[in-house]
Amino acid sequence: MLTYAFQSLRQSNYDKVAAEEFENIHDMFAAILGKGVASQLKQGLYREYILQEEELSVLRGKLNIQGTIRNKIQHKQKLSCEYDELSENNLLNQILKTTMQVLVRQKTVKQEHKIVLKKNLVFFDNVDVIEPGQIKWDRIRYQKNNQSYRMLMNVCYLVITGLILSTDKGEVKLATFLDDRAMHSLYEKFILEYYRYHHPEYKANPDTIPWDIDDGMIEFLPAMVTDITLKHGGRTLIIDAKYYAHTMQSQYDIQSIHSGNLYQVFTYVKNLDKDNTGNVAGMLLYAKTQEQITPNNKYSMGGNTIWVKTLDLNLPFSQIAEQLEKIAGDYFGKNE
Repeated sequence: MLTYAFQSLRQSNYDKVAAEEFENIHDMFAAILGKGVASQLKQGLYREYILQEEELSVLRGKLNIQGTIRNKIQHKQKLSCEYDELSENNLLNQILKTTMQVLVRQKTVKQEHKIVLKKNLVFFDNVDVIEPGQIKWDRIRYQKNNQSYRMLMNVCYLVITGLILSTDKGEVKLATFLDDRAMHSLYEKFILEYYRYHHPEYKANPDTIPWDIDDGMIEFLPAMVTDITLKHGGRTLIIDAKYYAHTMQSQYDIQSIHSGNLYQVFTYVKNLDKDNTGNVAGMLLYAKTQEQITPNNKYSMGGNTIWVKTLDLNLPFSQIAEQLEKIAGDYFGKNE
């Protein structure tokens, strides 16, 4: 799923990663990050202007009046200066270094992948390590000069937020699997990128659906943003990807579809198909669990079709692809 969620992994320098067998997720992330950072080092580490404060004999940058007066009082013949300097010690490189060090310490990472990470770390001597739990992910900003970091940051995010269990006694412990929040995001992104890559004719995108209201008043209404919207031949299929431990809800020993999920996809469909053409359908696509009941239902609601299906990920990838092909093919028609 990672190879689709992060399109960069399909580049030639990741071919060896795709061919390897991994016994655990830590080792896989170490291999991906090792190759990714090595590739970035060939381009050079991203540098940005960082504010520096220093006591100097000659003026550099802007004079700090208060600091200079303090030096005079203390009989120091120094000017307190503030200046901007291009530095590798920025948030992006700090996250890379921190994540690589976390993976190097894990016993489950193969020695060959640790060696690559350690070689990369040699070039991060001037970069600080930060506490994993203190990383301000919302401070990351991408622009022309650091676009190549986007995939690397996504991998770091999965490692740090999805795998870290605790830092008791200063020791970072990693979970065996990604947490549900990270897996849900990866699962959703995988389905979206699969259709984007294999079926550009479906114009796969997360779409914002306007509310079908009568008086034009939309204040305080929440935004309706789909996970995946496929469009082809005048028809639209809205897929709501769900990665849950349980695909069904239970009340008084009665199993049923999660009501909130069904209400949500129905709302998407009816607001998009405001003219009641019937050319808009919705689907709840759950990741299959080991539960005995596996929903595979088709409903006709107010002239629109709503499916509830599961995607079995515990199969060779060719069979996972067959399931995704059938989902689109059943609605839009088989591609010749």
